[in-house]
Amino acid sequence: MVELHRRSTRRQPNIVFIMSDDHAAHAIGAYGSVINETPHIDRLGAEGMRFDNAFCTNAICAPSRAAILTGTYNHVNAVTTLSAPFDATQVSFPALLREAGYQTGLFGKWHLGHGGVHDPVGFDAWEVLPDQGEYHDPTFLSPAGSRVRRGYATDLITDLALDWLDDRDDTRPFCLLVHHKAPHRPWEPDARHANLYADKDIPLPATYFDDYSHRASAAENARMRVSRDLTPTDLKESPPPGLSDEEHARWAYQRYLKDYLRCVASVDDNVGRLLDYLSGEGLADDTLVVYTSDQGFFLGDHGWYDKRFMYEESLRMPFLVRYPGVVAAGSVCDDLVVNVDFAQTFLALAGVPAPARMQGHSLLPLLHGERPDDWRTSVYYRYWEHLDTSHHVCSHYGVRTKEHKLVYYYGSGFGQAGASSESRTPEWELFDLVRDPRELHSRYDDPAYATVVKELTEELARVQAEVGDVPA
Repeated sequence: MVELHRRSTRRQPNIVFIMSDDHAAHAIGAYGSVINETPHIDRLGAEGMRFDNAFCTNAICAPSRAAILTGTYNHVNAVTTLSAPFDATQVSFPALLREAGYQTGLFGKWHLGHGGVHDPVGFDAWEVLPDQGEYHDPTFLSPAGSRVRRGYATDLITDLALDWLDDRDDTRPFCLLVHHKAPHRPWEPDARHANLYADKDIPLPATYFDDYSHRASAAENARMRVSRDLTPTDLKESPPPGLSDEEHARWAYQRYLKDYLRCVASVDDNVGRLLDYLSGEGLADDTLVVYTSDQGFFLGDHGWYDKRFMYEESLRMPFLVRYPGVVAAGSVCDDLVVNVDFAQTFLALAGVPAPARMQGHSLLPLLHGERPDDWRTSVYYRYWEHLDTSHHVCSHYGVRTKEHKLVYYYGSGFGQAGASSESRTPEWELFDLVRDPRELHSRYDDPAYATVVKELTEELARVQAEVGDVPA
């Protein structure tokens, strides 16, 4: 253990930060997927550390990306919803690494606005998709303007990253962000994987036919049901005639999930390309490689697609870290980590001081297999985009410990851009994650959990005050 620590402080590692969009942890082999295989992503877990309790602070694309770049919660970086603008001139880990001598590159999805202060800052080179971008023959934006590149987005993003690595100054460390569009909606696979799973039925999740009883009304009122809210455009075809409601629900699930998993397969292949490049160039031992997603995703869990809720499938992020000689191969961490921790971790590994504005904690001790005595025992979450027109999820915040989760649907847009002005009656949920890991039965009004409710209500107020957020 001591030797590992000496190694990590002796040199500045290269950093390759791979992030997909909407890739649920339970669609990764290293996390026990029963619906697909991801052999290349799994290598990072086998050769490094798998974090089993990594969570986002806001399960929606732009806010999560802002939190990751700046190491701050969304009320601090001001990206609370998809409509809230991001000022990219605020302090971020790539800019700080660049000031410290790193070469920095960003290729792929940005999704934080374009033009002026919204363009990427802190990168020697960047080429990104406008907004969500396209899967096939996408347009890319760069300081030189826009251009269409022929091919499939996941392959092209990797091509750009590898070209940049080929042209780098090999006397200086680098930080490379490879941020994929996939597997974000509309789930358009490439030609190589177009028929993957064609002869296979993907097993339905246990909660697919959830009736949303025993919980807040927010769950039943959301417009994210695979069986009802996905369109023929999403599913690439109309259903066969004469299906019963249950048959249609099963058919829609297969159409949705197979295309989603085909997009994941392309991401996995391209992770393999990057890992093979690092090995072939003799860079693997000196490079920290991270794989994550900007949040989780519902894969038919509770009958849903998309994310936004504080339910586990949406809240949980995959987070796999490989750094040979520093992170023990095949190690697993179950401590609570949050996406605001990533920035300070990258800085700590590079020996660059983190500014006081950053609100996370460096994961360096956990990567060494050491848990600090004062490590967090709960995580704070807030979803601000109240009743958006597409998904209709109520604004809420809450706190999660290893055993329980308390959620408060406060029922208003709280003046946020993109949020509805419609009000709802506030509601609470409490889940016992040990006895009810699928979160099917809220125990908020159960007298047997009165003490837990009191303790978590106090903890919610404490962590909310600690991060400087204002309660609704």
